[in-house]
Order: sequence, then structure tokens, then C-alpha cells
Amino acid sequence: MKVLLTFYGAEQTGLDSSPEEIAQTFTTWGEFGEAAGAAGVLIACEGLEGAHATTTIRVDGQGRHVTDGPFMETKEQLGGFALLEVRDLDEALEWSARTPWNGEGQTTEIHPVMDYEQYAARAESAERAAS
Repeated sequence: MKVLLTFYGAEQTGLDSSPEEIAQTFTTWGEFGEAAGAAGVLIACEGLEGAHATTTIRVDGQGRHVTDGPFMETKEQLGGFALLEVRDLDEALEWSARTPWNGEGQTTEIHPVMDYEQYAARAESAERAAS
């Protein structure tokens, strides 16, 4: 199963980080990427630019509305993601615990990626049951 780990926390600009802190951040994320890659579960893992670079599109009955900034007012921002191929939720939880994103005030969400074949099979099964 594919899962998307999304990492939330206070927005960091990096401007208040020392070169040593930045190097340590790259090292710990690099170690996670190497371990997940060696285990064959890593598909992608990336950090995201901050809210200043975010564009949001909202659609309503009056059309599309494009605004700068994140989609919600919050102190937590989406900071990055990892896309993994794992056996099950338990393995996803194990890999989540191995990321450097486990500090105070940091949140990780695990989103299963939709399996379209299973989705279609459930729809066909429901259609047969309704007939």
C-alpha cells in the first residue's frame, strides 16, 4: 500500500538557524532517506517552501478564486512529505517514527493513497449487491 506522510509544524524560515543546525537537519533527513531507500519503501521525500510561496485555489458557485498563502489560518504549516510503499499501517507508523519529524509541536499525518483498482472493485460489488 502507498501512504503519504505529511509533516506539519511551526513554519521555519531557516533564517534563525545556524549553519550547523541546517547541516544537522540535512544529515538527519538524509539518514532517513537512505534507510527508507535501502528498505525499498521510499518513493519520494521532499520539503516544501513556506507559506509565502503557497497559492490556494478555491472553487465555488461563482468560479475559481486564487489567493496567495496557505488554505487555512493556522500556526502550523505543511512543511514536507514522504511517499512510501509499505505493507500496512503498522509499517507506515514504524517509518513515521523513524523520521526526524518527531519533536515537540510537530505533527505527522499518514494518508493512504487511493488504490483505484480496489476502489473500482468495491463500486462493482456494491452495484451487484444493489441489483
